[in-house]
Amino acid sequence: MTRLPLIAAAALLAAAPALAEPVTYEVDASHAQTLFSYNHLGYSTTFGMFSGWEGEIQFDAEDPANSSVDVSIPASAMFTGWEQRDAHFSSPDFLDATANDVVRFVSTGIEVTGEDTALITGDLTLGGVTNEVVLDARLNQQGEHPQSGAPWLGFDATTTILRSEFDAGAFAPFVSDEVEVTVSIEAGQPQA
Repeated sequence: MTRLPLIAAAALLAAAPALAEPVTYEVDASHAQTLFSYNHLGYSTTFGMFSGWEGEIQFDAEDPANSSVDVSIPASAMFTGWEQRDAHFSSPDFLDATANDVVRFVSTGIEVTGEDTALITGDLTLGGVTNEVVLDARLNQQGEHPQSGAPWLGFDATTTILRSEFDAGAFAPFVSDEVEVTVSIEAGQPQA
């Protein structure tokens, strides 16, 4: 009689669907950009970009909240279109890129908000300072890349940061403390 419950439990486990595991996607550095903008003295909106992110997305299609992100880029990869501004932003007034040349985002939690949307909370390290930020993210597409044939993902996300929280608050509030950030990133499964 004691074997019957064990056999029944084994049959139930065998019939249960296997739990999906997150799948590794490597960031496509050629299609991974972050745009930022801020108000300059009330006269204009100034833009800049970080391009060429590297890292991984662990994506669980069955349970997106079980996914994670770990990406980084050298602060020196920043581009604003004006050489003197790039140099100033890399100075100790802002990012202090010589001493702190890594910009990194590591997710700490994901809250699914819709069929293809989520709030991704994580630690952003900028200028040697780490603070929590929340990305309002959208999965643009998941499927087979038409050129490589590899499984592929594409995301967009937005957030607003206060640069003063990253010891980069020079000239605030005349130059806005708030910086609007837009991220667009693609990632593919590594090919053997």
